[in-house]
Amino acid sequence: MIMNRPDPSVAVRALKSAAPYIRMYKNKVFVIKASGAVFSDAASTRGLIEQVAILHQVGIKTVLVHGGGPQLDALQATLGIETRMVNGRRVTDQKSIDVTAMTLNGLINTRILAICRTLDIEAVGLSGVDAGLIRAHKRPPVGVAGSAETVDYGFVGDIDSVNSAVLEKLLESGLMPVVSPLSADAHGTLLNINADTVAAAIGGALSAEKLVLCTGAPGILERVEEPGSVISYTDIQGLKRLRDQGSLKDGMLPKATAIENAIRGGVRRVHVISYRAPDSLLAEIFTNEGTGTLVVADLNALSPAEQLSSP
Repeated sequence: MIMNRPDPSVAVRALKSAAPYIRMYKNKVFVIKASGAVFSDAASTRGLIEQVAILHQVGIKTVLVHGGGPQLDALQATLGIETRMVNGRRVTDQKSIDVTAMTLNGLINTRILAICRTLDIEAVGLSGVDAGLIRAHKRPPVGVAGSAETVDYGFVGDIDSVNSAVLEKLLESGLMPVVSPLSADAHGTLLNINADTVAAAIGGALSAEKLVLCTGAPGILERVEEPGSVISYTDIQGLKRLRDQGSLKDGMLPKATAIENAIRGGVRRVHVISYRAPDSLLAEIFTNEGTGTLVVADLNALSPAEQLSSP
């Protein structure tokens, strides 16, 4: 029987292409935020965690922040609890906050850790409550933009500070934090916080090299109705223009705010990618072309070469 060896040149070329990025990002901090939709099925969940594992294993200090919106919606519907969203943000009453804690800390976080174990990642699950990681206060009632309505978001928190030392100790020990976006106020009242907001705050506190938002969208779109109108790169002024022209809707609105806060807080680059595209996280980090949208403070700071192909 004659066996033909597979051509190793493709794998070798891929390794050579990735090597400069590995050298560039080794020991840098990345914050990866995965939306709850990623964890809707086993294949997409494992697919993303396998990519995160590679970042961790090549020496990038990785923090994974996860959401859980679809799972929370499903469990609330089963329990007869209505889901209410205002401008892409969730309203959380007393019943909802209990279900939120069950879903985020009990279901999703634990499942992620279980997959990490199969990939030999020493991951540690925690929420904003643990060791005072996220200090927050209950959001007061606020006005709705373009309306006379005032909305009380209930048990929803606004972040006061991040205890970055908690994460730094874990990262320095070679552990990967997996963070649930739940916190508590000074009185011990549980608070739900938008996961993008948590990821941005953590990224700023750690002066992260990158914040990567893994979502269902292929990136930030110039025209919402056209999935192919992905913007390759933009800056804070560009985000403002998109918001003013109505291109940012629903869940992309809090994402845009989180992106701005992350960059102003010290995150060098923010990427918005789709978890649905095969190996999109690795392609965004380890290739010139990338897959989604890159956001920086000011496009004028990018070199011509970077504007053509931003790593």
